Amino acid sequence: QVQLVESGGGLVQPGGSLRLSCAASGTIFKINTMGWYRQALGKQRELVATITSGGSTNYADSVKGRFTISRDNAKNTMYLQMNSLKPEDTTVYFCKSDIATLLEPVRVMAYWGEGTLVTVSS
Repeated sequence: QVQLVESGGGLVQPGGSLRLSCAASGTIFKINTMGWYRQALGKQRELVATITSGGSTNYADSVKGRFTISRDNAKNTMYLQMNSLKPEDTTVYFCKSDIATLLEPVRVMAYWGEGTLVTVSS
């Protein structure tokens, strides 16, 4: 059993910062790529940023230069530092991790967290 738990969402003024965390727990053998996605009401879920186990990163154009993704492999935790936040960044943010479990170490599956709400408003 694997769980992903996001934290760090909340209300912030435009131009402010937030740091999201995503902690993976359970019978984990290996975590490959981790990523942050966001989904506004009535819209498709979109990629925000991803990071491989080796630390290679990828960002959506809309967040480049403002958001930084990182991970601590020893803690099975991923972070998203969000700076210069804009009202259009308001939505629910989800973490996703590609994980192989101890029961099936050669099978990688995608796991999702339940989301954390980020609201950017004055």
